[in-house]
Amino acid sequence: MDKFLVSHPPHIHASRTTASLMRDVIIALLPATAVAVVFYGWSMLLVLAVSIVSCVLLEWAICKWLMKRPFDCPEAAGVTGLLLALNLPYTTPWWVVLIGAVFAIGVAKMTFGGLGQNVFNPAIAARVFLLISFPAYMTHWEIPQGLFGADAVTGSTVLSLVSENGTAAIDSLAEMGWHPLFAYVGGSAGEISILALLAGFAYLLLRRVVKIWIPLAIFVTVAAISGIFHAIDPVTYTGPVFNLLSGGLVLGACFMATDYVTSPMSVPGGLIFGFGIGLLVMLIRYFGAYPEGTSFAILFMNMTVPLLDRWFHQPKFGRD
Repeated sequence: MDKFLVSHPPHIHASRTTASLMRDVIIALLPATAVAVVFYGWSMLLVLAVSIVSCVLLEWAICKWLMKRPFDCPEAAGVTGLLLALNLPYTTPWWVVLIGAVFAIGVAKMTFGGLGQNVFNPAIAARVFLLISFPAYMTHWEIPQGLFGADAVTGSTVLSLVSENGTAAIDSLAEMGWHPLFAYVGGSAGEISILALLAGFAYLLLRRVVKIWIPLAIFVTVAAISGIFHAIDPVTYTGPVFNLLSGGLVLGACFMATDYVTSPMSVPGGLIFGFGIGLLVMLIRYFGAYPEGTSFAILFMNMTVPLLDRWFHQPKFGRD
């Protein structure tokens, strides 16, 4: 008589692991990281080093000394550190970066149980925490004069300039050499090259690491709302192209809204999730106190994910 091996599910295993998925995300972020380092130089390297090393070491310490369990996926902590660094100005002091890493890992991730259990995207949660706690450092922008670390001058982000001066500021930005697909006048490090971000996102799509539904819903919503408002009052409200290619929308939509843990599992849930993010982004940009609203929008919609997964869950095997 043949012997049967009885074991708990899952019984079907794939070759892809959480670590391999996180490595793909790191690879996808390398083009934007390289552009940021070329433009901002050694200061950007310091921000990257402090953020990534702090996140990895802190999660290792919490797993080892507090939770008494193995540290199975340092790649995930590295992704959090890399995303946090790309969401900060390159002028951020190292100790502020360290505080952000402590909040991202210690509060936004490990407090909820660690990998796979956090409610909020850790990098975005840390960015918002730093923005509220250290607004002077988080809104201090410097414009690099040249590609290889030349002297910099203080400047504003594209969104803040438009918020203060209206759509007429776009013309003056173009005269200064600003181009939306490559380099911004000012902003977080990860916002400096839309082309690099899109190249990384294309890699994730080819590797089937992320689905296109959430970013697509965000982009369509932002384009539709901004198109309507711009058609009504083109002097006051910016158009679809500007809103799609400015600020942290591409970084947030492609690399943070698509986070497995903090985004819905179903396609209908993902579409509603993306629609909510796009709607909130435009409401904050047009009517809020902050010129940019991507981080706040993603954090708010993170809270709706349990409900969206409950409403649009896949039926269990053998049940309707």
